[in-house]
Amino acid sequence: MSQPQRQIDKIKVDIFKIEVLADITLGMTERAMDWQELTNLTRGQPFVVERVRLAGNGVAIEGEFELPQLAQLNVEDQVFVTAFVRCHGSIKEMERIFGVSYPTVKSRLNRITQMLDFVETDPAPSRADVIDRLRRGEITAQQAVAELEGRA
Repeated sequence: MSQPQRQIDKIKVDIFKIEVLADITLGMTERAMDWQELTNLTRGQPFVVERVRLAGNGVAIEGEFELPQLAQLNVEDQVFVTAFVRCHGSIKEMERIFGVSYPTVKSRLNRITQMLDFVETDPAPSRADVIDRLRRGEITAQQAVAELEGRA
């Protein structure tokens, strides 16, 4: 009798996970599936979007558009990243939602991180800033040259 009860508990847990994930992935999955289908058609080869049409007014823009990095991820990774952002980066919450261990969440985040370019959030100082700091004596001429050449 205890065996069937454990199976029912497991089903309840899985349904709970599905309900929690449904809120996170609703809509996201449909959009991601479109990209996933396109990726399947191209067999993972890079592709270029050449026309974008605005749905609201029908205006079309033609050119060569690169897909955003997140759109280049597979559907499962897009859902994972979306869940991570919605959890405000809480690995504990990710463990709970996906039913996996801390090392599994970290490993997946590390794998996804390797696929994404780093976005520089601390831009290089402007030429005027470097010259001002040099005039104030805050940096040496060598440091100024290094910063201006991007070696600092």
